[in-house]
Amino acid sequence: MFSPFLVWSEKRKPPSQVIEMSDKPRQEEISIEDENQMTRTITIEDIKNLRDQTGISVMQCKKALEEAEGDIEKALVILRKKSGELAAKKGDRVFRAGTVQAYIHANGLVGTIVELLCESDFVSNTDEFKTLARDIAMHVTATNPKFNKRDDITEVDRKTAEEVFAAEVKDKPMAVRAKILEGKLDAYFKEMVLMEQSFIKNADLTIQALVDNASQKFGEKMAVSRFRRFKVLEN
Repeated sequence: MFSPFLVWSEKRKPPSQVIEMSDKPRQEEISIEDENQMTRTITIEDIKNLRDQTGISVMQCKKALEEAEGDIEKALVILRKKSGELAAKKGDRVFRAGTVQAYIHANGLVGTIVELLCESDFVSNTDEFKTLARDIAMHVTATNPKFNKRDDITEVDRKTAEEVFAAEVKDKPMAVRAKILEGKLDAYFKEMVLMEQSFIKNADLTIQALVDNASQKFGEKMAVSRFRRFKVLEN
């Protein structure tokens, strides 16, 4: 026998199912939007953290974070790229000021004097500029680089290094021997060139990047012009 109650109950089910199914996608959509918005949120703490790592102005750190959509690691790459580009644009400017700073190790047996140049007395007289020069002097004391920049490597230096590494690759196949030798030379001189060394206080920065960051912050061309490391009884 046909029951009218069954007809009535069947008619009620579809609307509830439709509502239930239509609600779920909306909730998922909202949660995805909220999550994306959270990943792009830039906090004051993020800006402060980036500034502490780079020493670059708050406004430039904020712009880099906005460009990187809140990703601090990407923002660091953006700032370093811009620092290098700005330093290159300042290449034809003239040095008119600078500072000489020294670092002596606690044992009194080793120390370094560094000359760091800039464009104006206004910058050279700041504590931050002098601190930068002292940090570089401390770095030189610890790492003992032989050259300031790659251009300072003489032909005699290169030939001497080639003779040492040629002996290490003599048993390698002829087809790859020259490439291996060049790789060894490049790695060796990278360790010996001050501007290419990783900064001892922040391994993510080379000394060149450290100087470029300061140049970007102060808006002036900067360079380590010379350094001299001393050690007791060492020629």
